[in-house]
Amino acid sequence: MLYVQQSLGPDEELVHIGKFHWMYTVSAFLSIFWGLVGAILVIVIATYAYGVIGKLPTNASAIGSIQHLHPVIRIFSFLVFIFGLMRFAQMMVVKATTEIAITSNRLVYKRGLIARHVGEINIDRIEGVNVLQTILGRIFNFGRIMVRGMGVGEVLLPSIEDPISFRRAIEKAKSM
Repeated sequence: MLYVQQSLGPDEELVHIGKFHWMYTVSAFLSIFWGLVGAILVIVIATYAYGVIGKLPTNASAIGSIQHLHPVIRIFSFLVFIFGLMRFAQMMVVKATTEIAITSNRLVYKRGLIARHVGEINIDRIEGVNVLQTILGRIFNFGRIMVRGMGVGEVLLPSIEDPISFRRAIEKAKSM
């Protein structure tokens, strides 16, 4: 919350801080898992295909059969795994560099590592707040918030934990 704390005005206080739900971190780790599964699947399918067409020795071990594969197939398998790792890194950077907060005067949404993108809406300019939750979101208590502001349009916040209390915090800040 570095940006929000630095940008607090006089007589302005934090009302609520929005946090990413633990399911976001789980889905980031699943990116690594699916990258690994995809890489193994490429190797298994290629090894099977090479065995069917007779390009593999019959007594080759698992490592030996991978060594007999064409280098492009091995590189492609490695790239599938690297894409899973990159997706994980991208999701974790987004999580680490996003700040969502409600102060007594405004809603602040900051994202970005090097380039900073900040969206602020004065609390008195908020017309409505919609909570968007899927079935899993209802079960595990996470969802997205869509804030409609006068002259601003709609701001769609990323998936956060306990969106109902976030909406309540906006209403509390409006009544301050």
